[in-house]
Amino acid sequence: MNNQMQQVGNHLKLSRSHIFFEEAQQLLPGGVNSPVRAFRGVGGEPIFIDFANGPYLFDVDGNRYLDYVQSWGPMILGHAYPSVVEAVVQASKRGFSFGAPTQAESELARLVIASVPSIEMVRFVNSGTEATMSALRLARAFTGRHKIIKFSGCYHGHADMLLVQAGSGVATMGLPDSPGVPPEATINTLIAPYNDVEAVETLFRTYPTEIAAVIVEPVAANMGLVLPMPGFLEQLRGLTKEYGAVLIFDEVMTGFRVALGGMQERVGITPDLTCLGKIIGGGLPVGAYGGRSEIMEHVAPLGAMYQAGTLSGNPLAMAAGIATLTEMRKPGQYEELERKSQLLGDGFGRVVRETGLALQFARIGAMFCLYFTELPVTDYASAKLSDTASFARYFWNMLARGIYLPPSQFEACFISLAFDDKMIDETVESAKLALSGEKL
Repeated sequence: MNNQMQQVGNHLKLSRSHIFFEEAQQLLPGGVNSPVRAFRGVGGEPIFIDFANGPYLFDVDGNRYLDYVQSWGPMILGHAYPSVVEAVVQASKRGFSFGAPTQAESELARLVIASVPSIEMVRFVNSGTEATMSALRLARAFTGRHKIIKFSGCYHGHADMLLVQAGSGVATMGLPDSPGVPPEATINTLIAPYNDVEAVETLFRTYPTEIAAVIVEPVAANMGLVLPMPGFLEQLRGLTKEYGAVLIFDEVMTGFRVALGGMQERVGITPDLTCLGKIIGGGLPVGAYGGRSEIMEHVAPLGAMYQAGTLSGNPLAMAAGIATLTEMRKPGQYEELERKSQLLGDGFGRVVRETGLALQFARIGAMFCLYFTELPVTDYASAKLSDTASFARYFWNMLARGIYLPPSQFEACFISLAFDDKMIDETVESAKLALSGEKL
């Protein structure tokens, strides 16, 4: 730990965050309810958040940070956006949950279907994990096949069959897979490197009538941020059609963030099923899977593929989602978001050139990542070559300057419409100083 990090670390040890973390470790495994929050990827202890507003987080010691985590993506309008807050407040006055249908479910479904090109019918669930595991079960039911293809470094939730080379939190924790997952749970999960079409072709030739689905993050946002190579997604679409498999786009991260219709809108590819989350709940727990009616009609009670959830489509999440998507569908929103993101991207590009450090900057829509490596990052193997110790120093130097980043080299950063140009310029300047090792 360098002097800057030591200063921050010493400050935290005297802070309320430190006291709260000591308490939490006696009550919660590792003191957290999701592993990356423990800051194991950067060393030191996490800060505890008191509240958030607009582009800022405020910790329990009164410090303010520009937030590039955005609750891992959903806060695209910024924190505590007035119309979203009001929608949730009004919904809460009518009751938190009914376990019965509400018109709000249809209203949000209509907004999702109108926005995402491939979705004709949708089923709401409570998390991205539920969405992906349900979509894969549906693909198996629809095709009558058992095997699936996923890509190393892509994270699709913590269902047993998907915790194989799962990137993100698993990579941050240094765990190759996960104890507790029996071998038979993953026996039908086939792995290919991201951006490697030849590997996918080989799997299809080996199992031509056994593969039910290919599930892919169209932008791999759980090993940092890895963009698809030209033709990669198009060839996946071609192979799945050729072999009668279902193509599933996991757009939990990219949905409503890189474009109104997600990555599939940007590239003009129509998957058979799409998984969503994050933004469609406006910050409340939510997930969804949807696609062609021909496939979705296999879902119970219309079909025989069973999936259920007491809190699925709960009124508060639906209200937050409706308010968020209503705002994002207004003219000019995505153009403005792209402008802000491009401004930040141009700034980071200058910083990389001026510092002369071994860095790679990736960006698409309102997502970005800075890798500490001299080699281009195109898959999980090249992402893992990053210098995580250098990233940790950068993280703490940025935190000391009031910039809150994901505490892992293998997570994407996010911006929101709440950022203004001055804040973006401040971030770029802070990055330049942090990377140069300049002390405060």
